[in-house]
Amino acid sequence: MRIERVDVWKESFSLTRPYTIAFRTISNVDNIIVKLHSGHRVGLGAASPEPFVTGEDLQATETALQVERLEFLKKSSLTQSLEILRKEFWQTPAARAAVEIALYDLAAQDAGKPLVKYFGQKHSRLPTSITIGIKGVAETLQEAQEYIGRGFSVLKVKLGKDIELDIERVLRLRESVGTSVRIRLDMNQGYGPKEIESFWERAKAADFEFVEQPMLAGATGVLRGLPQGIRKKIAADESLLSPEDAEQLVLPEPACGIFNIKLMKCGGPTPARLIAETARKHGVALMWGCMDESAISIAAALHTAYSCAATRYLDLDGSFDLGRDLVAGGFRVEHGEMFLTDAPGLGVQLLG
Repeated sequence: MRIERVDVWKESFSLTRPYTIAFRTISNVDNIIVKLHSGHRVGLGAASPEPFVTGEDLQATETALQVERLEFLKKSSLTQSLEILRKEFWQTPAARAAVEIALYDLAAQDAGKPLVKYFGQKHSRLPTSITIGIKGVAETLQEAQEYIGRGFSVLKVKLGKDIELDIERVLRLRESVGTSVRIRLDMNQGYGPKEIESFWERAKAADFEFVEQPMLAGATGVLRGLPQGIRKKIAADESLLSPEDAEQLVLPEPACGIFNIKLMKCGGPTPARLIAETARKHGVALMWGCMDESAISIAAALHTAYSCAATRYLDLDGSFDLGRDLVAGGFRVEHGEMFLTDAPGLGVQLLG
């Protein structure tokens, strides 16, 4: 696999349904696209930085992905390129992820395999959740019914601004959707330990599956002080940015029962698979999440997720509400379940 040319550009996407989370409202997103040329093949990657999580803003991503900074790809093997990315792009994980994704896309194409088989496939189908932002009770119930009508059976609800409203929304949602729909909650660091225990006691009748990142990212020690029954149903998100974070979350004992891996947080499939191995060794379940992203990087996350034994949950809805995308293929969604294609690499094709 010899890289002959590197193209990088920005794509701006509006969202068909803007949404609110604990710390901001999102109505559009910029992705940086990486295209690697090798003979008649191209490898694609996409970066969607999240400054509130990793500190990497769009400008930092663009600076890291200047074409002249990627000249090493033309002179290095895959192993060498991955090592350079690890050493020199650690402050810009989304930028690293975009290049890693494009490299792995090409490598799997060269091997004539879908990326999941290149890594070693462990799963073939799981349902993804679809997200409802912070909003009123009536709007929450209306949006939930829309998604159920579209075939989704797992709903993720954003919380974290008002505990009383959060409890009402969750209880009313369970009443509305019945017992056949799974409910997951994401507090986006919006709660303290006393609020978490109060929420758990008052909202447990909603039979929610688990809660993402209820407290501040640096509060791992406080998480360990929660009752074990609560800890097992907490997914670490903003607290989990690297393989090193994964080790800290499980030692001396697990602070949570689930890791939420996002390629944009950790830097791509290579560190993601290291985090997954830590999860497997310590009996921690894996959830795979995303930012608002092109199907390029969503496909990469799905290929990686299905190659990891500890994978149990998907939250890969980041491309569903884009007003447009620049690729087709990669995966399909049927009745809320995500399936990969048999095409080599990521299986995505540029449109137009």
